[in-house]
Amino acid sequence: MLSFLPAPVKGVLAILLILLNTLWLFPILMVFAIIKLVIPATSVRKGCTIVLNRIAWLWIGFNNVLADVLHDIEWDVRGAEGLSREHWYFVTCNHQSWADIPAIQHALNSRIPLLKFFLKQQLIWVPFLGIAWWALDFPFMKRHTKEQIARRPELKGQDVATTRAACEKFRYTPVTIFNFMEGTRLTPVKHKSQNSPYRNLLKPRAGGTAFVLEAMGESLHTMLDVTIVYPEGRCGIWDYLCGRVGKIVIDIRTREIPNRFLGMDYQNDRDIRVDFQRWVGQIWAEKDARIEELKQSA
Repeated sequence: MLSFLPAPVKGVLAILLILLNTLWLFPILMVFAIIKLVIPATSVRKGCTIVLNRIAWLWIGFNNVLADVLHDIEWDVRGAEGLSREHWYFVTCNHQSWADIPAIQHALNSRIPLLKFFLKQQLIWVPFLGIAWWALDFPFMKRHTKEQIARRPELKGQDVATTRAACEKFRYTPVTIFNFMEGTRLTPVKHKSQNSPYRNLLKPRAGGTAFVLEAMGESLHTMLDVTIVYPEGRCGIWDYLCGRVGKIVIDIRTREIPNRFLGMDYQNDRDIRVDFQRWVGQIWAEKDARIEELKQSA
């Protein structure tokens, strides 16, 4: 609708409108977050959670509408049929730029439960954002290093137990846990320094995903293997906001996570660790080939 505007104007306008939307919704979110924090009654907290998730859904929905109004992006979303907001998912995706997150939210926001990330426990103390993440039930994880466990053996297993307790609420409330398995954005320098065996990907970090499945194995059974391609070339978040992206391909493959990996002891069971790394490597090899196919057909 407003795609005729100059690109920098659209970028600035997008930032201003997203900021205004945030300033309007954030105080409402904080009110319900504080209520949820100070009133421990289960019924109150469940009610607040519903409202809070709705606020987050509205915030993302506004950003999606804004992208459609300001830009003329051709969205090619494949494999989204059959997804449900009543199901539990683990989502991973190749990571090329910060534009990946709004693009994935555009494709999935109304189709599956709200995307949530595992956060380091220390982040709960970030002013305002910490309580917001807590209120939105973003799971906070506490992980001990091998050196810490060596000095204090009683810490062994506590990190998973703590995270599993934090995720207990997800047993009855559908959730989507999101993780970039590469751990960082793909750049030519990073690709070369890793000596990556993949043409279009960095090496996957299996440990983070294993931790999620170890902590939430009773709930998470389905993986959404998302592959995102920018046919005109990798773009940044500013390019996305300015409407310089003509087409985005988002390919979704639904995979059942093998039962042997649900609740596994990744750190201490060498056989399961090797097996899981092999499984992740196979997925990544298929994704690398899939990206080549999507580039050629887009």
